[in-house]
Amino acid sequence: MKVVLVAINAKYIHSNLAVYSLQKYAECYKDNIEIAEYTINNYVDEILMDLYKKKPDLLAISCYIWNIDIVWEITREIKKVLPDVKIWLGGPEVSYEVEELFASHPGIEGVLMGEGEQTFLELMAYYIENKGSLESIKGISYQTKEGVQINPSRPPLDLSVVPFPYDDFDLFEHKIIYYESSRGCPFSCSYCLSSIEKGIRLRNLDLVKKELQIFLDHKVPQVKFIDRTFNCNHNHAMAIWEYIKEHDNGITNFHFEISADLLKEEELALLNQMRAGLVQLEIGVQSTNPQTIQAINRKMDLEKLAYAVKRVQAGGNIHQHLDLIAGLPFEDYASFRKSFNDVYALAPNQLQLGFLKVLKGAPMYQQQREHDILYKGHAPYEVLTTKWLPYEDVLKLKKVEDMVEVYYNSDQFANSLQFLLHHYTSPFDFYKELGDYYEKHQINGQQHARISRYRILLEFVTEEKPELREPLSELLVYDLYLRENLKSRPEFAKNQEQWKKTYHEFYKNMEEKNREGVECLMSGYKKFQARQMARMTHIEYFSYDLDLLVNEGRKQKKDSHIFFDYQKRNPLTGEARTVFLEEIGGKETRG
Repeated sequence: MKVVLVAINAKYIHSNLAVYSLQKYAECYKDNIEIAEYTINNYVDEILMDLYKKKPDLLAISCYIWNIDIVWEITREIKKVLPDVKIWLGGPEVSYEVEELFASHPGIEGVLMGEGEQTFLELMAYYIENKGSLESIKGISYQTKEGVQINPSRPPLDLSVVPFPYDDFDLFEHKIIYYESSRGCPFSCSYCLSSIEKGIRLRNLDLVKKELQIFLDHKVPQVKFIDRTFNCNHNHAMAIWEYIKEHDNGITNFHFEISADLLKEEELALLNQMRAGLVQLEIGVQSTNPQTIQAINRKMDLEKLAYAVKRVQAGGNIHQHLDLIAGLPFEDYASFRKSFNDVYALAPNQLQLGFLKVLKGAPMYQQQREHDILYKGHAPYEVLTTKWLPYEDVLKLKKVEDMVEVYYNSDQFANSLQFLLHHYTSPFDFYKELGDYYEKHQINGQQHARISRYRILLEFVTEEKPELREPLSELLVYDLYLRENLKSRPEFAKNQEQWKKTYHEFYKNMEEKNREGVECLMSGYKKFQARQMARMTHIEYFSYDLDLLVNEGRKQKKDSHIFFDYQKRNPLTGEARTVFLEEIGGKETRG
């Protein structure tokens, strides 16, 4: 019998831990089990043709909110060309309300509900070796002539008996690898499926360290821990963070979802000592409205959270991603505006403005009538209106979300945005007005070249506050050159022709100092001639005091020349090293 485990990921860079764990746990049947991975960007016909060519006897498909619509189409069409194939589904999107699922999709053989490793193994034994019966397998539901049979749920598995799922790292080149050291969550947030399982199961630390070393030895670019609250157990978190710090290979990045308010001083001190880029943290804030936090059954100390975020930030070595959710109970437009401004003030590297998803199985699904929640009838079941948030306000928040994603989360406008926010009522209002500008000029929903985003921001500010155009132009040029040594200058950049000869002399001076063995600003370019160094780096003239613009929003003229070194980038932001040149002859004052 041939079994194909099917994963349809949201992006090519993603991998699916579930199918690899199922395959590895059922390794005794490895000759019968094959994995097929696709993305939601594949045409359904492409997936259908590929699966048909594999000639499976049984398809086991991993189902989530991002792929379920494609899954339904595939299961419907595959039965037309492979009428005898048996289809089993698993994953959070199909583990609830299975009677309705079978009624609307009669071609489905059965569903694995909840945790799947042992269930899948027993299912393979049944199909491949004719061992046992479907009635004896816990954690499944299936169709019979008499109707839908729902078997008892399966007790939680000892996480340490789940084998390490990765054998061939060539399969994961250019992909994010997912890993778990715990299952379950100590919290009971009403919007989250993790709230259903009570208690935490930890993987044996000796096993975890051994497996982390495998990732480190293979120089995997990024490992994402899918633990729902990684730091819920202090000793467990400390042991893992200490191990990756001590065995850092200088390449691998580890991503963790944490509750920042749980961080202890010992953990904060350790995090501050990490190599820049070794660790990144995702922190769910969701709301700063106390009534909302209470209503979603979330336990969070906002003061401790803010303190921890600032402490981590002070180290300058860890990327922090903070999340908000619009559409929660008691959060109206004004309340969300405050939540947004509160979180923005923490200056995260990334701010995710998401919208409530009403998931089957989560407590919020049962509370939808209580809160007058209406949501989309298809995945991802995103909120449309609530008792506190009409659809008109949802649309306003959508515009803010788009602008935050383009301008803040891209990390390409950092200095320009910091300057502008001195001149707007609040960050939320700035992004809202910018979104209104996009809509007014009918440029929203379009694909824009990166340089166009800079131009649009300048035009928006010029229309609103023309007195800011000149200083903003300089900061936009500064932000552009921080990221990239541009081949052609933007139209709003000042003409630098008057400095061409001066800059040429600067590079000739650097070449001469390198030849004489004198330590200088460009000692790292000893192999290169002046003309080559000029192409590899950049010097830009500015007429404003950039520090005052960015930090205070004040316009004050001050001539300066800034040197951009692209060989030395900030490992966290990717920005070029910058040096203010006191004298164009090459004396640096600071970088």
